[in-house]
Amino acid sequence: SRREVEVLWSGGEPSGCSRFVVAIGRNAAAFLSSFILDSVCWEVVGVVKLWNEWCRTSSTTNVLPTDSFCLFYRLISDPTVLLCQCSCYVAEDQQFQWLEKVFGSMQKEGLQVTILSTCPVADYKTQESTLTLASPFLKALKTKEFQEQVCCPLLEQPNIVRDLPAA
Repeated sequence: SRREVEVLWSGGEPSGCSRFVVAIGRNAAAFLSSFILDSVCWEVVGVVKLWNEWCRTSSTTNVLPTDSFCLFYRLISDPTVLLCQCSCYVAEDQQFQWLEKVFGSMQKEGLQVTILSTCPVADYKTQESTLTLASPFLKALKTKEFQEQVCCPLLEQPNIVRDLPAA
């Protein structure tokens, strides 16, 4: 099917992974580029290729297509640390497949996953006026398994995360 999600790894699938940081959306991907990936300690180790209404990656079988909007990087000094920069739209009917294929080969035991994403301030629900909010601001969600200190305030209800970050 044309809507197939394909994950290509350059050196075989990563099995031992301790930390996996996924930046979803253009702003989060740009943040990674500016503050983390601009050092030389990262190597590209894979890509996700997909096709939908908003995102078309080429059909070449080259493992590292320069036109891919979803790249995986490995920290050279610690190969158990992976980053994923996903600046393309992953359609609703592709999200489960994306997750299955990206996480399929990874060991889940002791794996810490961090998702970075953004949403418009207009979508943020709060008692105070959104005009007085310091923007941009950072909020966190965590699972009960995550025992460490969170770096910012938690996201208040009734705010929700949607799309790929939620998946």
